[in-house]
This record gives sequence, structure tokens and C-alpha cells, in this order.
Amino acid sequence: MDVPVRARAYVSCVVVGALICLLPLPTVRTPWWAVLLLAVLYGCCEQVPARWRFAGTFYPVLLAAAFLLPPSAAALVPLPGALLSPVEQRPRWLRRLWRAAQLAVAVWVAARVHGALGGRDAVGACDVPYALGAAGVAVPAFCLVLSVLDGGILAVAERVPVRRAWRGLFPRSLAPIAVHGLAGIMMAVLWRSPYGPVAALLVLLPMCVSWWAFAQYHRERGAHRATIRALVQAVDIKDGYTRGHSERVGQASMMIARELGMSDERVEVLRFAGILHDVGKLGVPTRLLRKDGPLTPEERRVIELHPEYGHEMVRGISFLGEARAAVLHHHERLDGSGYPYGLRGSQIPESARVVAVADAFDAMTSTRCYSRARPVDVALRELERCAGAQFDPMMVRALVRALSRHGWHPAVTADDVHPPSTVPPDAPVSSRTHPDTVGRSTP
Repeated sequence: MDVPVRARAYVSCVVVGALICLLPLPTVRTPWWAVLLLAVLYGCCEQVPARWRFAGTFYPVLLAAAFLLPPSAAALVPLPGALLSPVEQRPRWLRRLWRAAQLAVAVWVAARVHGALGGRDAVGACDVPYALGAAGVAVPAFCLVLSVLDGGILAVAERVPVRRAWRGLFPRSLAPIAVHGLAGIMMAVLWRSPYGPVAALLVLLPMCVSWWAFAQYHRERGAHRATIRALVQAVDIKDGYTRGHSERVGQASMMIARELGMSDERVEVLRFAGILHDVGKLGVPTRLLRKDGPLTPEERRVIELHPEYGHEMVRGISFLGEARAAVLHHHERLDGSGYPYGLRGSQIPESARVVAVADAFDAMTSTRCYSRARPVDVALRELERCAGAQFDPMMVRALVRALSRHGWHPAVTADDVHPPSTVPPDAPVSSRTHPDTVGRSTP
């Protein structure tokens, strides 16, 4: 993966900042055995798979270092673990360097704030109330540094607008990091108490239990995803002309949701909504899905039942949340002419309005048995033309912005082996989008 020069420059600046934080180290009285113990402990924790961790990394050890050690010594603690931690995406060395420098700067700031408020003296005296007060300022400072640096790398590396890059980062991360901060201050106080470092390590036991619980939750979600994947594959087998369509709609829905500034949880739900939107086709006779000629009114009514079939299929999957509403309502139109219930305007759930745009976009940019693929810019102009009547203009604008910034590189490409139909290229979206709409009968 090629990293933009501006991103490399940004990482280099953060690395220089981390080195500056370490400069006073030779002149500071440092308990090296404590630095080594905390660094080894953090390094061992970083070997745990990332999907099992809460809040991304094991912050209690780093925050305990900030509460116990001088700032330059505390900044040294995350370096070995971050530089040796497993990284899945490339370039691995740059990602490790970035994470090490980012954590070093954040820990240094937390240690400086904590020390300035007299927190280290309170920890040494086991004055818990005062230590908690100083930690209550140092932990948000730690979180703020991480959020600012994370937002910066998003803005620089992925060209996310500055305002959107930082939106929500600090509030989302503050609560879990505050929990880790509480564990960190407990470790620090016990470390300085007569019970010593061994007692401090016992604080980590509840965190290990939370890791285990999170791993169980992750496995459960993995089982749900496998079920979803099986359903989508069944639809692809039954309706070969739309193979890969569900995955691409999920990808486009995710792009729209991110552009709208939705939380990561909602973005994931919208991805599931896009993937599952046509699962109800399993209840539609195959002969209708693969019919090359015009649909009769009766056949069209049968196909128009697929959103309700799909909703029944996914109704029991609790973690899908609003994705279920998208499955049911993704064929509704703003002017009330859609189906199954003829909802209009804001009556249509937001998730359904997102999926409707993503669905139509992929339908127009994919070659089907009844339509030739349109170029992306032509498809976007058609979506803009139909915005306000068929599609939510806000969702259309979000897709346009996302594609202008990231382009359209679907993980699953369209199957181009099907012959194009004779539908004219200037036909409206309503006559070209799906085999289950009026698209196969000449309007």
C-alpha cells in the first residue's frame, strides 16, 4: 500500500515530537527497574489480538506509568510494545512507528499534567482522593492528544475534511479510556503502597476478564456474520444476474454513512443493511428473477413482496438494529410511489434512504441481463436528477462527495458476462434499477 508523502511527513513530525519528549531522560532520576517492568508488561499485553481488546490498546499500564514515573521515563514505556506489536495492514513498519510515537507523546503529556497538579506526590503518599483528582485531569489530556493525532492522520492520509476528521473522536474514546485510567491510578497507588508492585498487577485481573468477555462477544458476532454471508451467497446463487450486488451495496452504504458522520457502530449496521437488502429474494420464484422478458403485473406484485420476506428472515437477528428497517423499506420513494407501504419523505427510515441510493447506484453501474453498466459520473447525475422525488437529496450528495474523494473501487466487481438489454441509455432510474421494479417492462 502506497502511503502519501504528506502522511509520511505527518508521521515524521510526530516521531520527532516523541524524541523531544525523551530528550531529558539522561538528566532525570529514573527508576529503570520500574520502566523495564512496565514496558515488558505493556509489550506482553500488546501481543493479545486487537479484536479482543477494549478501547484498542491496554492503556492501564501506560497510564500507571504516567502516574508513577517522570514524563520522559513514562514516554519510554510504550515504545518496545508498540514497535513489536502485530500489525495486519501494510506498511507495517510505518504503522508501528506511528503508534509508538503517538503513544509516547500522549503518555508524556499525561505525565506532565499529572505531575504539575501534584499527582505523583499524592500517589507516593497514597492520598487516593487527591491522586484521583489529578488523574481526572491527566486522563482527558491523554485522550485529547490521541484524538488530535488520530484526526490529523485521517485528514492528511485519507483527505477527510478537517472538521469531519476530528468529529466525535474525543467523546467516543473518553469513556473507555477513563475506565482504563481508573485502573491505572489504582495500579499506581498500590505500587507505592506497602503491598508493592505485585499487588498493583492484581488490578489487571478484571481487565483480563473483560478481554475474555469481549472475545466471547466477538465470536458471537462472527457467527452472525457467517449466517449473513450464507444468506447472501444463497441469494447470489439464486439470482446470478446480481452476483456481488449485495456486497457492493453494503460498501456504498458504508461510504454514505461515513460521509454523513455516523458513528462506527451505525456505519457497521448500514453495511449489514446494504448486504442484506435483497435477502428476501430467497422467497421469490427463481423463474421470475431470471426472466428476460417483461414482467406481468402479477409477476411484478410477487417480486415486490421480497422486502417483506427479507424483513421476516432477519427480524430475529437482534444486533442488526435499524438494518431490519432498511431491508423492509429500501424500495420506498420520497414521493410515496414506492413499495411495500408507499411511505413518503421522513416516514422512510434513514437507513432505508441510505440503502436506496446505494442500491440504485450499483444497479446503474453494473451490467445486468436487462441493462448495460453506466459510467459512475453518469449514474451520479441520474441520482441527482431523481433526488427529491425518488431519493433523499442528502444521501445522494453524501455519495457524490464520498466518491469524489475515494473513487469507486468495489471489493466485489460486477459480472460482465450478461448481454445488455435494449433499454435506452437515457431511461430514468426507475426503469433501469432492478429486475424487481418496472425496469423490465417498457414504461
